Amino acid sequence: MTTTDSTTEPDETESAVETARRQLERAAAHLDIDEGVIERLRHPTSVYRVSIPLERDDGSQEMYTGYRAHHDSVRGPYKGGLRYHPGVTEDECIGLSMWMTWKCAVMDIPFGGAKGGVIVDPKDLSSNEKERLTRRFAEELRPMIGPMRDIPAPDMGTGPQSMAWFMDAYSMQEGQTEPGVVTGKPPVVGGSYGREEAPGRSVGIVTREALAYYDRDPAETAVAVQGFGSVGANAARYLDELGASIVAVSDVDGAIYDPDGLDTGDVEGHDESPGMVSGYDAPETLTNEELLELDVDVLIPAAIGNVLTGENARGVDADMIVEGANGPTTSTADQIFEERDVPVIPDIIANAGGVTVSYFEWLQDINRRSWRLERVNEELETEMRRAWTDVRREYESRDVTWRDATYIVALERIAAAHEARGLWP
Repeated sequence: MTTTDSTTEPDETESAVETARRQLERAAAHLDIDEGVIERLRHPTSVYRVSIPLERDDGSQEMYTGYRAHHDSVRGPYKGGLRYHPGVTEDECIGLSMWMTWKCAVMDIPFGGAKGGVIVDPKDLSSNEKERLTRRFAEELRPMIGPMRDIPAPDMGTGPQSMAWFMDAYSMQEGQTEPGVVTGKPPVVGGSYGREEAPGRSVGIVTREALAYYDRDPAETAVAVQGFGSVGANAARYLDELGASIVAVSDVDGAIYDPDGLDTGDVEGHDESPGMVSGYDAPETLTNEELLELDVDVLIPAAIGNVLTGENARGVDADMIVEGANGPTTSTADQIFEERDVPVIPDIIANAGGVTVSYFEWLQDINRRSWRLERVNEELETEMRRAWTDVRREYESRDVTWRDATYIVALERIAAAHEARGLWP
């Protein structure tokens, strides 16, 4: 495990929960909060582990392991994604559930944090197998989820169709349609317009606000985006429309680079057409690692966690980093960027558009009234700007990083709720 006073020790083994706890402790050091509250927030309320039997298309049966971590619900029902990935672990789910708690609080959304997933490579499943796995996972989780208890959402390896299957399986067992049990569904079954684009759109909005704070003109800004999937592609296209020059993007196979700027509308995202990015006809091709070290104004890591580490942070040549992925920067890398005065705008505000529009979707579901896309985007703009203003005030009033300022906003709200509600004997 990495120590925060070392900038040379490799930190690729730092888990999400270790990073989340370090960030909690840094923010807590700036606030006068009861240690009992901080100790409670270091740990999840509960973690569920379930076994999921799956009948494969050839008639054989396999067992898969799934998790659902509940971190904190003092401000409202648990909220967080479900991912299908071979690297899912209990610790990862706990750490990500902690980040969801902070994310909901910094956006002032009345939800708590949760996260879950199944240890499986979704590429190894047929569509029918994925449906059967999802429906059985929903049944295994049914005692601990619900529109007022825990509301899952899509994540890596899942999407709107998975959420539709999940909602249908839950509803069939409940004997009535319960669209509010999950968010990220197709609009035809209670999903919200704009939900899929929301995390990337919020990254674009926050990048725009950060550029304005540092008196940078988007039209004179070069941007590199690692991970041209749902988040990265939508962030890149949003910034492209503002006039920024998107000079490099990547998928899992590699990166493309054009110093004059890429046409982000012509480059299809990895979710839209796998392999399209690295196979695109661009002036230069790069590795994902080389993209991270390009001389650009803004770097947006929007792929996976722990890509900016103690080993490569000094080679990053961007003037600013805006986190699109969850946890792309390790603690050691964070310290190096702080020493180098490189602003890092954290994930828990930058990509919070996903949970924000999920909240809008939940409101639409429980009220049985849908919103137009224009309203969704207007409301998202309002909420993102409000959250940015709250974080900016803390940043300006304290000698802290952007990450610390964001966590301070979140932690103050969570602690106030804990103190108001007290401790059940």
